[in-house]
Amino acid sequence: MIPPTRTLRTAFSWLTIAPVGGHDTSAAPDRSLGAAVMAAVPVVGAVLGAASAIVAFGLAHTGLPMLMIGVLVVVLIAAATRGMHLDGLADTADGLGCYGPPERVTEVMRSGTVGPFGVATLVLTLAVQATGFAALADESRWYEIAFAIALGRLGAVIGTRRSLEPAHPNGFGALVAGTQRTSVVVWLLLALAATVPLGLSPNGFDGGHLEAATVVRGVMVVLCVAAFAWWFTRHCARRMGGMSGDVLGATIELGVALGVVGLLL
Repeated sequence: MIPPTRTLRTAFSWLTIAPVGGHDTSAAPDRSLGAAVMAAVPVVGAVLGAASAIVAFGLAHTGLPMLMIGVLVVVLIAAATRGMHLDGLADTADGLGCYGPPERVTEVMRSGTVGPFGVATLVLTLAVQATGFAALADESRWYEIAFAIALGRLGAVIGTRRSLEPAHPNGFGALVAGTQRTSVVVWLLLALAATVPLGLSPNGFDGGHLEAATVVRGVMVVLCVAAFAWWFTRHCARRMGGMSGDVLGATIELGVALGVVGLLL
């Protein structure tokens, strides 16, 4: 069994720029390590979400326009994750936008260039995220900023469920695809539990008052993001002959955008 400390260090070193020393050069990573890392992805999302909410809170006390604060939060997340999820989103959009068998889709995704589908998807997704974060910040809904960012990472766990095989014999997808089972249920239940603070007033417990309607709306958002991730990854696996790291990145970014929209409805 892989120690939790190694799992978390590896997860943060693979998925962020955090200098945690998680790279072990003595041995190549295997699927057991990949499985452990994917099970810890929502933890990475929670930390990124908390950091983003803190930054948004600080920027809100400056003279910057709220829309710029939303954009800066998106920039922060992209920088902290090396932009790998954005690259995956663009490649996945280009792949889905072409016609042909899985081999053709793979060729387009590995071409190294971004086509019109990729550019349009990136611009629209980031626009939704930035304006959504700005709207949440304008209403001092800091927890919901963190919640949406963490919730998007649930899609990566769902995308590596046992029923989906890797699309290629090498690469990140081959390391993590088809490795998750119990973690999908565990993280879904934790995400549902995390909707309870959504019903609290911005100033705290407000004398113990909890807005049940807000919690119910949060539950619906979680279920919608989870259902989308399940459908989207299944669709991509069918088109591409299996799962890849690019699809996981796309699922994360689209999940964040969908979560932000749901919270603002």
